[in-house]
Formats: sequence, structure tokens, C-alpha cells
Amino acid sequence: MQSLGLDVLFKGVNFIRLLKGLWVSVKISLISVSISILLGLICGVLMTSKNRIIRGVFRIYLEIVRIIPQMVLLFIVYFGSTRALGINISAEMSAIIVFVFWGTIEMGDLVRGAITSIPKIQYESSYALGLSTFQVYYHIILPQTLRRLIPLSINLVTRMIKTTSLVLMIGIVEVFKVAQQIIEANRRSSPNAAFGIFLVVFLLYFLVCWPISRLAAHLEKCWA
Repeated sequence: MQSLGLDVLFKGVNFIRLLKGLWVSVKISLISVSISILLGLICGVLMTSKNRIIRGVFRIYLEIVRIIPQMVLLFIVYFGSTRALGINISAEMSAIIVFVFWGTIEMGDLVRGAITSIPKIQYESSYALGLSTFQVYYHIILPQTLRRLIPLSINLVTRMIKTTSLVLMIGIVEVFKVAQQIIEANRRSSPNAAFGIFLVVFLLYFLVCWPISRLAAHLEKCWA
């Protein structure tokens, strides 16, 4: 165990610090996903609009998120907002803003895909029964959309949890940052600590993401 560098985990409260760092990552992800799901539902419906301008705006939004790396967005919000706008935003708030900005349009695109996959005959039948557009979406389209969307949105949760590893670049003490601190503090006494510590970080991420991933696969199989 010492050759793998795992011995440093049992020094002081190193392992507890690692778990606290993991919780920071999970907390940022959960807050971001919760907001992204709500905003994404609205965006997804708007992305199916017949108005070309509305669809064009969301298409540009989607392409921006897909093209620009999340790390660049983190730097723009955290450092750029302070310099350009004179606004002091905490690192955690900056991370949440970026992940909500990213997650909202990703969720919106999932919603759009789920809505457009519903056969047109259901729209036509609903309108033929005299339902309004709001009633069609509220009673017919959205319930089916949510059923198709849940497995996909759960996968988005795991992607967000993994992507939170980038927030160490703006000073947030999450699990990777704690791992680096432990490795640096024990570099002389445990030169192999990097391997063991990052192996534990891998296992922690696995233990968090694997059950979520299996839940998504189960729901997708049950509701296919």
C-alpha cells in the first residue's frame, strides 16, 4: 500500500478532506442540473417554435456552447466579469453560472429531440378534439417528453459531475484540488502518492457516477 502512495490517505484527515472535495463537485453539479432542467424544458419547447428567429437564436446559443470549451467559459465569467464589469463573483457562483449556461441548452436540445420524436398525428388529433396549444403541450406532449427525457437527463448529470474537475482552475477546492494538495504536502515522504491518490479519486468518481449511469440505462430499457 505504501508503494502505491495510499498511506498518505491515512495521515490526519486527508481522506475526509478528499470526501469534502468530492461533495463540492457533487453540490455544484446538483445545483446546476436542477436549474438547467427547469430552464432547459422552456428552451426545448421554444426550440421547436415555427419562428425562424427564435430557432436561429437558440441554434447560435447551442453552437457557442458546443464550440467553446467549458474552461474558457469559466475564465470569462470568473476573471472577465471582474475586469470588464467590476462585478465580484465567487468561484463557486461562477462555476454554477457556467454549468447552467451549458446545461440549459444541452437539456433544451434533448427536450427538442424528445418533442420532435413524437408523431405528428398526436398533435393533429389533439387539435381536432378542440384542445388549445397550451393544453396540447401540457396534457399530451410534455408528459411523453418527460418520460423519454429522464434517462437522457440523468446522463447529463454524470457529465456535469465529471466536468466539475475543471473548476480547480479558478481556485475552487474540489476533489482534484484536494488531491493535488495532499500529493504536494507528501512529495518527499511518499513520492508515489500521485498514483495512489488519483486512483482513489477515480474510484470516488466511479462510485458517484456508476449508480446514476445504471439508473439511466434501466429507465431507458423500461421506457423504450
